[in-house]
Amino acid sequence: KVLKSTKVVLVDFWAEWCPPCRAMAPLLHDVADELDAIVDIVKLDIEDTQENAELAGQYGVQSIPNMPIFKNGKEVDRIIGMVSKVHLEDMLKQLAKE
Repeated sequence: KVLKSTKVVLVDFWAEWCPPCRAMAPLLHDVADELDAIVDIVKLDIEDTQENAELAGQYGVQSIPNMPIFKNGKEVDRIIGMVSKVHLEDMLKQLAKE
């Protein structure tokens, strides 16, 4: 889904025990609703399965929240840590325009 999407896709690598990850969740949900026409947001719990843990390693995730952003199947940007909703929206809208 991520690599074949025609939309900008943000992948949220997170874990249940991570307070910043939990704090970002409602922001990501709101942004996903508001920008649904141009952006997909995919959540991936790095501790849910071995496959998820391996995927996190493959994408160089060393700290969370870690949110690589893909366009046309390629990573074009990455957010590490918490950011404001406004920053997140602006960044995703700009990437969708390019």
